[in-house]
Amino acid sequence: MHDRPSPAAPAPSPPGAPPAGRPASGPPASGPAGTAPASRAARPRGAADEVGAGDPARSAPLVTASAVVLDSLGRVLVLTPSPHDRPELPGAAVRGTETPEAGLARALGALGPAAVVGRLLAVDSCPPGPPGRSRVVHVHLVGPLAQDRAAAALPRSGGRGAAAHWLTPDEAVRRLPDRVGARLSAAVAALRTGSLAHLVDGVPQPGSPAGLDPAVRVALENAGGYDEAAHRAARPKALTAANVLFTDRAGGVLLVRPGYGEPGRWLLPGGGVDSDLGETPRAAAAREVREEIGLDLEPGRLLAVNWAHRPGFPARIRFLYDGGVLGPDVLARIRLRPVELLDWRTAQRGDLRGLVKPKLRRQIKACLRALASGSGPLELHEGRPVGRAGAAHDPS
Repeated sequence: MHDRPSPAAPAPSPPGAPPAGRPASGPPASGPAGTAPASRAARPRGAADEVGAGDPARSAPLVTASAVVLDSLGRVLVLTPSPHDRPELPGAAVRGTETPEAGLARALGALGPAAVVGRLLAVDSCPPGPPGRSRVVHVHLVGPLAQDRAAAALPRSGGRGAAAHWLTPDEAVRRLPDRVGARLSAAVAALRTGSLAHLVDGVPQPGSPAGLDPAVRVALENAGGYDEAAHRAARPKALTAANVLFTDRAGGVLLVRPGYGEPGRWLLPGGGVDSDLGETPRAAAAREVREEIGLDLEPGRLLAVNWAHRPGFPARIRFLYDGGVLGPDVLARIRLRPVELLDWRTAQRGDLRGLVKPKLRRQIKACLRALASGSGPLELHEGRPVGRAGAAHDPS
C-alpha cells in the first residue's frame, strides 16, 4: 500500500503555530531600529542590504543554536536561568560571522572541553511575533557526557539563581515550554533514527525524516499527500547487517567479544551492510569476516533472515549465513581486528545463555536447527520463526 508515492499530489503543510494555551518559548527578538545611513547609496549592495536591515518586517531571521546535552544515562540537561524564567535547553543566539556550531560551543563553555558540539538533529523555522524577527533554530547533539562530567556541569551551567537538572527525555519535554518541548521531542526522534527533523514552529513537516507522527505519515500516504521527494524522506528506514555462523568440529559456535557496547557480551562475526557502496548482504558477510577475524572465507547458504524492531528506532534486518565447520588449523589462523574486538571463543549451545543476549541467542539456535535439518532459509522475528513451517521447528 505504501510502496510508491503519488507524484502528482502536492504535500500539504500542517499548521505551524505552537499549541494553544501556552506562549511560544522565549521573548521575540527585536529588529534593528533606525534608518539607513546616508552613505548607503554610495557603497556596494550586499545580502544585508537586500533584506532591508532597518525594517523589522524585512530583516533576516535571527539564528540561534540549542543543544540536546546528554549524559551517559540518556538524560537531557535542562536549565532554568532564574526562578522567574521558564526552563530551556542550553544555547545562544549566533553572533556576527559565527556558525551555529561556533555559537553553541561558545555558549557551552562552562561545561568544559568534553561538551563537543555534535551532529545536527533538527532545524526549526519560527515565524516572527510582532514586532520581532523570524528565527531559525539549529538543534545539535552534545555528549553523552560521562557521569563525572555530567555532575560537574550542574553547578557550572548557570549564573546566580540558576538551576540545572538532568531529566529523562519525556520529563524534559513535559517541563519545557510547548514549542521547545516539541523541538526536543523531534530532535530525540532524529537521534534515535539517525536522521534529521524539519520543523516549522516546533511542528514536524510532512517530508521530515524524523519527528512526524507515524499515523500522520500513513494518513498523508493514503490521501496521496506526498510528492516523490517527501515520500522518500518520510518513509521509515531499516538498518541491515550480515553475520556468519561458524562451528568447530565439536559443534561449538564461534563468537567474538567486541570492545564497545555492553561489557561481557559476545556476538557472531559480521556487521553492517555498506549499501551506499552497492554492497550486498553476502558480500558484507565475507568482508566483515575478513576484517574482523582475518579469514578469507566465502559464506555458505543463507540460513535465516531476522527482523527486529523497537518503537521509535529503525528496524534491523540481519542476514545469517552458514560459515561451515572450522578445523583447528583454520581456528589457529584467526587474527582479531585491533581495538574493535577483544577476544574470540567457541561455545556449545548450552553455554550460550551466559554469553549472548536473548534475541541473538534465539537466532543462533534457529540457525543451528536449520543446519541440522537441512531446512531454511528461515524467516525470523526477533529470533522466533514466523509462519507455519518455521513455527513447527521452534521448540521455544
